[in-house]
Amino acid sequence: MKTRLLLCNCKGLCGSFKDTDMNSLPFVLESELDIEYAALHPQLCGQGGNAVLLELLRAPAAEPTTRVVVGACAPEAQFKLFRKVMRQAGFPEERLVPVDIRSTNNDGILGRLREVVEALPAAEEASA
Repeated sequence: MKTRLLLCNCKGLCGSFKDTDMNSLPFVLESELDIEYAALHPQLCGQGGNAVLLELLRAPAAEPTTRVVVGACAPEAQFKLFRKVMRQAGFPEERLVPVDIRSTNNDGILGRLREVVEALPAAEEASA
C-alpha cells in the first residue's frame, strides 16, 4: 500500500497554524512516517490547490492500494471541498483520509498523522 500526504495551511493566514513551521514539516513527516511523499500547498480548496489536487489524485485513482492523507481543516469540510475534484479524478472517496491538523505545533501534527498512517494497513486488511 502506498500512502501520499498532502498538507494545507489555509494560506498561512489562519491563526490555528501560528505554532506550526510549515517550512520544515514536510521533511519531518517524510523522515518519520512510512509515506511515499509529503507535499504542501497554501490553499488546497482554492483554484490552484484544486488543480494540484486533481493532478495528484489522477495517478493513484488507478492504483487501488494508494491512500491519500490530507492534513488540513476539519475532515467534514475537506470531503465537501474536495468531492468534485475526487469525482473528476476518478478517485474513490473512501481512499481519501482527511486529518485535522489545526491548533497544534509540528510535534502535535506528527502525532496526529502518525496515528492515522500507522492505522491504514490494518484498515486495509479489514476491508479486504
